[in-house]
Amino acid sequence: MRVADLLRAKGSEVATVPPEQSVTGLLDDLARHNVGALVVVDSSGALVGIVSERDVVRRLDERGAELLTAQVDQIMTSQVVTCDPNEGVDRLAEIMTERRVRHMPVVEDGQLVGIVSIGDVVKSRIEQLESHNEQLESYIAQG
Repeated sequence: MRVADLLRAKGSEVATVPPEQSVTGLLDDLARHNVGALVVVDSSGALVGIVSERDVVRRLDERGAELLTAQVDQIMTSQVVTCDPNEGVDRLAEIMTERRVRHMPVVEDGQLVGIVSIGDVVKSRIEQLESHNEQLESYIAQG
């Protein structure tokens, strides 16, 4: 299974935020979209970072309530780990585990085409295992 297959099943909509958005606005957007991370894009639509709930929590501990008026670009991760739609889901799981990332933007020919979460990867792996299990049970039952 490839990343493109995951996107086909879940959709390719990506919630984004501009780098100058306030952290308070970011929190509103995270809640409104019911997601754990947003891709940060500039005015031309270019990917410039990613920001997650974890980023907010870590910086809140450091900076206190004043963080809420800071801009997203002050807390985002600018070295974004991305993947290609043709990447295998098994390899994607390895990369996410090795790099300790929970959300990975999907980029094709320099364009943002989706985002995959660790939850999407786990769900896909569970579905694969259930399918294999059903196939084995059917094979055994047929004798």
